[in-house]
Amino acid sequence: MTHILALDQGTTSSRAIVFDADANPVATAQREFRQIYPHSGWVEHDPRDILTSQFAVAKEALAKAGLARGDIAAIGITNQRETTLVWDRATGEPICNAIVWQDRRTAAFCERLRADGLEALFARKTGLLIDPYFSGAKVRWILDHVAGARAKAEAGRLAFGTVNSWLIWRLTDGRVHATDASNASRTLFYDIHRGDWDDELLRVLDVPRAMMPSVHPSSGVVAETAGATAAAAGIDGIAIAGVAGDQQAALFGQSCFVPGMVKNTYGTGCFMLMNTGAAPAQSKARLLSTVAWDIDGARTYAIEGSVFVGGAVVQWLRDELGMIAASSDVEALASSVPDAGGVVLVPAFTGLGTPHWDPYARGALLGITRGTTKAHIARAALEAIAFQVRDVLDAMRADTGIAIAELRVDGGASVNNLLMQFQADLLGVPVVRPTITETTALGAAYLAGLAVGVWKDLAEIAAKWKVERVFEPAMSASTRDARMATWARAVERARGWAV
Repeated sequence: MTHILALDQGTTSSRAIVFDADANPVATAQREFRQIYPHSGWVEHDPRDILTSQFAVAKEALAKAGLARGDIAAIGITNQRETTLVWDRATGEPICNAIVWQDRRTAAFCERLRADGLEALFARKTGLLIDPYFSGAKVRWILDHVAGARAKAEAGRLAFGTVNSWLIWRLTDGRVHATDASNASRTLFYDIHRGDWDDELLRVLDVPRAMMPSVHPSSGVVAETAGATAAAAGIDGIAIAGVAGDQQAALFGQSCFVPGMVKNTYGTGCFMLMNTGAAPAQSKARLLSTVAWDIDGARTYAIEGSVFVGGAVVQWLRDELGMIAASSDVEALASSVPDAGGVVLVPAFTGLGTPHWDPYARGALLGITRGTTKAHIARAALEAIAFQVRDVLDAMRADTGIAIAELRVDGGASVNNLLMQFQADLLGVPVVRPTITETTALGAAYLAGLAVGVWKDLAEIAAKWKVERVFEPAMSASTRDARMATWARAVERARGWAV
């Protein structure tokens, strides 16, 4: 048994990839699922859609690979992180839709916590800022707004989890309520220094500790799959041996094992992480300190910047505006014009992340003239992704004082050559794309494979990382500065719009 099945449960789709012992992807299956927008700034998922899509692609990937469950050494799980689910322990049924990490409904509550002077407390213990992005305020909202939820929670009848916990619960027939340290560190409930749920923070947020899952290492056997759900997907009787939040998994999959190494994932959002080693960094630039992974009881930390709308802006062009038929069409459309024609798009559809942390920002399309075409808007959309990433890298440089030598990239939008070249131009450093860009799933596979002996150590994994292409910066410093100044003006116009 030398194959690993990686379950990659993302914001807009579920994916399953089978990797062999050489870390080659043998088979891949992917399925998009429904996005629910009940009100402005609200984003939800039906937990059943998450399950059905994820387990369907697991079955499909095994079939494509010509493998059965007896060929799989272990399962690795990686997931959209702060998305919040609450379910009934007795029935296993969710009590409401999952509240997605992009959701802004708790902005006013978070504002009250900050006004009460609590941000320093949360930052010191969790490494996070008080923001609707994280799970803590979402759980509080569910307990306050779903009929009967608080009474059930206080009676120990409800379970909270991020998506990985929901998958583990269903894959073990309700026997195991667990998460890993990387996911726990994204909740506002978890002390990243002590490595445990924090009773003071739980009291502040008024969430019973009984709702919390047990916290496990990111690499290590959590449970064995069992029950009807796992059997129906053809994956019963397999060890779940690796669990990590998607961005930490991508950092691991990019072999960023040395402090100072940086990766950026271009998914629904964009997430830049730097390995900071055995101690969490104390950010002064409103970056996040987070657990990167926990292996054999040793925690590695990272500092992170978050862009809420990255590749999702391309989906917006496709689904809401109908400008393109498929996401892959955007590069050709954007390349049909030499530049964006003075158009700037700030895709603050659900607020702005690092370094602004403005939940009231909203999208803005500026610089439109009678000559503006959909090609100019498409190019502005791609440029917006790169501008936001530059903002994050600037904050990271200021925070750490580290001169970043290169940016390792991955995720769906990293295959876009126009975007990657513009990104290198804006950053002024090489952008390096590996041969395997699905490093989120690969990281989950590596964590699982380490636990069951498919790979022996980090050195063996690092030796498998290979470069596919390097994008060298070609833009002059003066042009770069002028472009960033225009971007900053546009961002200011988008900020605070929904107040």
